[in-house]
Amino acid sequence: MPSMKRKTIRKHSGFMMPFDCASASTDFFTTKAKPICYQRDSRYGIVISKKIFKLAIERSRAKRLLRDWIAYNENLMQEGYDYIFIAKINILNTDRETGRTTVKNALEKIQTLIK
Repeated sequence: MPSMKRKTIRKHSGFMMPFDCASASTDFFTTKAKPICYQRDSRYGIVISKKIFKLAIERSRAKRLLRDWIAYNENLMQEGYDYIFIAKINILNTDRETGRTTVKNALEKIQTLIK
């Protein structure tokens, strides 16, 4: 697995996305991208809701899966943008390769929307 070079979004204000941001929705997650306001490295954030994932073990598994998929495809993340990944319940029913290709497709879609 490639090493995680990108920083994660930690503060609540970093997760705020404008309505007109580039987004891509899949069966497993929704991805949103917004341009960063000032010069710094691009970051990513993961949203796992207790309302959707009732058990802590489900939330932990969803986070692990998304982190793996993002690390594998982080070279497709465009510099100058922050990315938010919002997990859906179907993420628990998929395998590693399907998830990696899904993240790849979502990031490529966002790149076309940004340009």
